[in-house]
Amino acid sequence: MNIEQSQQSAIADTAPPSTWHSQLARLSTWIAGLALVAMAAVQAWQVFARYVLNASPDWTEPVALLLLNFAMMFGAAVGVHAESHFGFFIARQAAPPRIGRALLAFNRALIAMVGALLAWWGAWLAADSWEVPMAGARIPEGMFYLPLCLGGALMASFALQHLFAGKPSAQGH
Repeated sequence: MNIEQSQQSAIADTAPPSTWHSQLARLSTWIAGLALVAMAAVQAWQVFARYVLNASPDWTEPVALLLLNFAMMFGAAVGVHAESHFGFFIARQAAPPRIGRALLAFNRALIAMVGALLAWWGAWLAADSWEVPMAGARIPEGMFYLPLCLGGALMASFALQHLFAGKPSAQGH
């Protein structure tokens, strides 16, 4: 076996299995990326309309904030799937293996709980304000909280998947 085959084998051994969570994370990455591109386009239109057409549209700011929320929450969910979020990495590395595994499980459970709370309160806020029109845009105010709800649900799902899979962190910590 040459060096290249050895490296490919090592990468294959450490790559996460292709699961529906991995596919969901890939979709979330696309949603976050498309939201960023759309937000840039909305902001570009805002600048063009304001300084070239001298007619600033009022819908661009709320739509840009909505797209930012989508990019932020779906990007954060992908970070949870990749386990590249905040964690107790130094403490886990310095601790004995048994305590390190307990810290890893605690970290995953904490992220799952935070994600579930974001999903719950996001859904509650979306339902509570759905009938209120968003200032400047003709969409419901509740739409502003959908990324919080969906992203939180994804974070909880990804964290629980890692917690119950019981595998070490993707970063090897």
